[in-house]
Order: sequence, then structure tokens, then C-alpha cells
Amino acid sequence: MIETRSSKRKSNHQNQPIKKKRVVLGQLPNSTNLILPQKNLNPRKPTPGKKNKNPSEDLDGPFVSSVYMHLRSMEMEKKRRPMMDYMVIVQRDITPHMRGILIDWLVEVAEEYKLVPDTLHLAVSYIDRFLSFNNINRTKLQLLGVSSMLIASKHEEISPPYVEEFCFITDNSYNKDEVLEMETDILKTLEFDTANPTVKTFLRRFNEIACEKINASSLQFEFLSNYLAELSLLDCVCLRFLPSLVAASATLLARFIVWPKASPWENISPARIFEI
Repeated sequence: MIETRSSKRKSNHQNQPIKKKRVVLGQLPNSTNLILPQKNLNPRKPTPGKKNKNPSEDLDGPFVSSVYMHLRSMEMEKKRRPMMDYMVIVQRDITPHMRGILIDWLVEVAEEYKLVPDTLHLAVSYIDRFLSFNNINRTKLQLLGVSSMLIASKHEEISPPYVEEFCFITDNSYNKDEVLEMETDILKTLEFDTANPTVKTFLRRFNEIACEKINASSLQFEFLSNYLAELSLLDCVCLRFLPSLVAASATLLARFIVWPKASPWENISPARIFEI
């Protein structure tokens, strides 16, 4: 039997293995390499008289509840809380105003290197916990800030900035060895426990719940609540409140400003907020 060119191409194509291209997880639903089970192509029709549950509700609800119960217990641990009055009891050379200037500058650093908000909140948490036990000179305050940001970026970022970049952002006021030495001191004070729930940790969940039954764009509300949360970082008075309480307060105020005609806590129960 004589094979034609078309039959040869067809046979060669069948014998060659199919090459699959790599895709990121977010592109999987749109990928041609994704093979869906046949049973998923024909979903079941709703049964009359029977309420069909969303599968995500059964799996997501208990999981989220357990996570936030754990986070709530973590934020109340004494070792994770800074002293409310460490500026008076521990510090002698720095003031709350200096701390506010440092954090305001760290906001600019986070914007310069496009760091996520969680990195900024974690860095401020490290700063307050370190200052609660260590008296430092004002000349070392900026060094404490960039070193805390370095640790937080390693914890949160996919590609954290290098140590040299943090030295550069301080106009080379500190060298690499000084930053690494301060990093070691901070980690020892934290007992190498860098996982800490912050205001941003709870705010993300509160924003999701607060916008569920509002028929409007949530973008403005989200920006405002995050802005209020960042403002709370500047004031030492907010140290006396738990991160979850600050996040709830920012959510309440943002809802009242963006949607003044709606009740701030309408259709939102405390159990729903805290998932407990």
C-alpha cells in the first residue's frame, strides 16, 4: 500500500506525543490542556422542593471559621502584643512623633518597592514589639525600620528586596552589616516568631463580609478602609486595641462614609464577622 503525504503526516501526528504547554494556576480554567470530567459537563438539575447547597459553603465555612478562631487567639497572646506605654517606660531618646515619622517613611518605602500592605503592617508590629523591650538611640530608629521591613518582606513577599536596596533607600546611612546585625537582634527579640496577625489580616475578611449585600462598587470602600487602617499605624494610642478591633472600627467608619444611608452593621452579625 502506497502512503500519500497526507496519510504520512496523519500517522506521524498520531505517533508523536502531545506537547503540553506550562500554564500558571490562574490560567488553568482557560487552558486547552485541561480535561474536565464528563460528569461535570452536565451538572445536575435542581431537585424540586429541595434546597441545593453550594459546595463551597460546606468546605469554606468551617475552614474559615477555624482559621479566624486561631487568629483571634493568636492576637491575644502576650508575646505578640507590644506594651501600650513603652514610650514612657522603656524609651528615653525617641518620642511618639519620631515613631510616626518613621512609619510614614516606611509607607513610602513600601510604595517604592511595590510591597503588599501586609508587609507594612507586619513591619510596624515588629518595630513596636522590639521597642517594648529594647531602649535604642534615635540614630538607630531608621535602621530598626528598614530591618523590620526586611524581615517582613521575607515573610510576605514572593521576591523581597535585597539588603543592599534597603541600605540604598536610607541614602547609605547604614551598611549591609549593620542592617543584618539589627535583623538578628529583632529576630531574637521576636524569638524568631514572625507570624503575627495584624489589622490587615482581619480587614481583608471584614471588607468581604461588609460588601456582601451592598449593591454598589466596593472599590471605594476598600480603599477607604485600608487608608484608615494605615492611619492607625501612626498613632501609639491604637496600640492598646487588638488588631481585630481596629479593623472592625475601620470597616464601620468606612461603611458609614461611603454608604451613609445604610446602617453600618446592617445584616452583619458579630458571629458572622469573627466566624466564631
